[in-house]
Amino acid sequence: MSSVRLLVGTKKGAFVLTADGKRKDWIISQPHFPGWELYHLKGSPVNPDRIYASQTSGWFGQVLQRSDDGGLTWNPISNKLLYDGVPGTHQWYDGTPHPWEFKRVWHLEPSLTDADTVFAGAEDAALFKSTDAGQSWTELSGLRTNATAPGWMPGAGGMCLHTVILDKANPDRIVIAISAAGAFRSDDAGATWKPINKGLHSAFLPNPEAPVGHCVHHIAMNPAKPDTLFMQKHWHVMRSDDAGDNWTKVSGNLPTDFGFVIDTHAHEPETVFVVPIKSDSEHFPLDGKLQVFRSKSGGNEWEPMTRGLPQANCYVNVLRDAMAVDHLDDCGVYFGTTGGQVYCSPDGGETWQSVAENLPGVLSVEVQTLG
Repeated sequence: MSSVRLLVGTKKGAFVLTADGKRKDWIISQPHFPGWELYHLKGSPVNPDRIYASQTSGWFGQVLQRSDDGGLTWNPISNKLLYDGVPGTHQWYDGTPHPWEFKRVWHLEPSLTDADTVFAGAEDAALFKSTDAGQSWTELSGLRTNATAPGWMPGAGGMCLHTVILDKANPDRIVIAISAAGAFRSDDAGATWKPINKGLHSAFLPNPEAPVGHCVHHIAMNPAKPDTLFMQKHWHVMRSDDAGDNWTKVSGNLPTDFGFVIDTHAHEPETVFVVPIKSDSEHFPLDGKLQVFRSKSGGNEWEPMTRGLPQANCYVNVLRDAMAVDHLDDCGVYFGTTGGQVYCSPDGGETWQSVAENLPGVLSVEVQTLG
């Protein structure tokens, strides 16, 4: 029987949760790296025993970890994610120059075809690649030296490269998102990049339809339909059917279209999940009701999926990397909250159950389908 492994990064350590294919009874590991912020953990789709993790601390800085036994044990790997010696500046909030610096790794994206290849999205915004399981890294500096880069500005959480999307059918294509610069695509394996923000509208910008400067929170893609992308940005849910060249708004009947997370059903490319929150100043659910909204039509028409979720006095948030889906026949959907809860829907969002209730605030959730 198939099983699942949840990789949960929190503000005070990492947790590995396991269950069989019924996804009813869960075993929760003791915390790995207790006391550290675990921004992201993700397993290799090629080798299920290989997991990469990003841990950081205000005292000790950034550390990258790798497990080769499914998260039972860990070993630190190279943390020399240094910019390639390419000088440059970007804008700070007031428009003054600000030098590039390395702060932390927000996202790790293992290759779809090679267990030893992994990408790392960093703050300040840069993309790195390792082909030796993290022992050494190379910056894909064509991104940071893009002609638009001097106009990039940090979002409230920093200028983080938080989304990396790979396409198995087109290995030269990489889509990334940066807060608050926007979305970018490379069609030559990361050598060159172009902004893909046409159709985005951000009222806070001097030019609301500028080519860069948009605060993109997350992007999702179903591998069966790689040219179709879904975006949760700083206000508005967006859709592109041409790999990001053009975007249209699909917020439809959502009660609020501000949020951080977005994901797609594993087997239904037109089924999309978001978790709306009240506003950009009030990061909690509308009316204190935790609701996952699902669209089965690729956007515009949305329905609240609330069975099993708290519908009163709930004031948590769901961060950009804190939702994932498994690949079992009945697609499981998972998300974690800043209040330390982790929820599972074993039936594509119809019903929800709590699988962990008292963890530290959840920063990321990823899932591995095993067997």
